[in-house]
Amino acid sequence: MSFQDREKAFEDKFKHDSELQFKVEVRRNKLLGLWAAELLGLKGEEADAYAREVVASDFEEAGDNDVVRKVMGDLQAKAVDLSEHRLRKKMEELTAIAKQQVMTE
Repeated sequence: MSFQDREKAFEDKFKHDSELQFKVEVRRNKLLGLWAAELLGLKGEEADAYAREVVASDFEEAGDNDVVRKVMGDLQAKAVDLSEHRLRKKMEELTAIAKQQVMTE
């Protein structure tokens, strides 16, 4: 295998891994949005719309802080008692679920 072949294989793997990570994060944010919607008392189309808002909030800045800020702000506005630590733990749980879902598709 030539150096160029190895380089191309590495680039392809990096691209695949990056796309997979993106899909997992989007799925996690959707699941988080649906979970938070339930805490907010939203059902049906309202819950789906809220989940889309959570997904969209992740494009504001790199990392998870924008998602945490959005969900925490919405929960606090409705006087839902949930700590940021518990929210981040839920995000970790949902990341594992999202990865499993994406991998089996």
